[in-house]
Amino acid sequence: MSAYGSFPGSRPRRLRTTPAMRRMVAENRLHPSDLILPAFVREGISEPLAISAMPGVVQHTRDTLRKAAVEAVEAGVAGIMLFGVPADENKDARGTAGTEPDGILQLAIRDVKAEVGDDLVIMSDLCLDEYTDHGHCGVLDEHGRVDNDATLERYAEMAQVQADAGVHVVGPSGMMDGQVGVVRDALDETGHEDVSILAYTAKYSSAFYGPFREAVGSSLQGDRKTYQQDPANARESLRELALDLEEGADMVMVKPGGPYLDILYRVAQAVDVPVAAYQISGEFAMIEAAAEKGWIERDRAILESLLGFKRAGADTVLTYWATEVAGWLRQER
Repeated sequence: MSAYGSFPGSRPRRLRTTPAMRRMVAENRLHPSDLILPAFVREGISEPLAISAMPGVVQHTRDTLRKAAVEAVEAGVAGIMLFGVPADENKDARGTAGTEPDGILQLAIRDVKAEVGDDLVIMSDLCLDEYTDHGHCGVLDEHGRVDNDATLERYAEMAQVQADAGVHVVGPSGMMDGQVGVVRDALDETGHEDVSILAYTAKYSSAFYGPFREAVGSSLQGDRKTYQQDPANARESLRELALDLEEGADMVMVKPGGPYLDILYRVAQAVDVPVAAYQISGEFAMIEAAAEKGWIERDRAILESLLGFKRAGADTVLTYWATEVAGWLRQER
């Protein structure tokens, strides 16, 4: 018996009794402004193309991308991360389409900027993999390996054309050593000091990227294990984090999100800059597939997965459900 009456004296369940009580004492909350929408725009199509492994996600035309941007703004989404998908015939070994002023990604940036201005944070993927005929995130040397330093020169060019197009944030995602510093210098030297860098700080060589390869029309030959991180490693992420911050990253990211919540937590505990998590295509596809089978409750599973990122320390989450979830959250208010 407790000295104060019946056992137990401490009853945590008191704070779970009603929905209103649970809302009041919730430690973490989702808000529409926590969410960033990844979006794909494909060159040379007149109608959006469905991505088979990602129900509800499409390769946009330039026109439907504009509409998606407006819908995101209306839902209260914070940002949009743009990925360009060039026509296969425009791919080459150096990813030339990625640095052409009128390449599909640069056109998409201009389109979204013209449509929504500064009401949405316009972000761009800064990587060569969509544009190379071999599908790697950089240029190859004579032995077929990704040449780190030659790739950095291409990233500097990409940063300049994306900034010229009007992007607010660039996201160097190739996991090349020194990429953040080179991109920062390239932006500053061309008068784009206000363009921010979202560093893909911990990007793992993951089995969960499968549907994304379809989404960007990847031509990948082989794998990316020599530059993306080994899933076995955790301390390595903190080393990458220190380097990215030293080189000038304004924000940092962990990708994938769900399988690496421990990494997300470590990163969030270590920094005083905004931290993002990317809920990638495989995570999206698994929830949608299980829900379609009736094995889980779709909407609850989506919200629970997103709250997991917030609980682990993410300030923002890139998710293909961004606009849909933002709409739910606005209705609850």
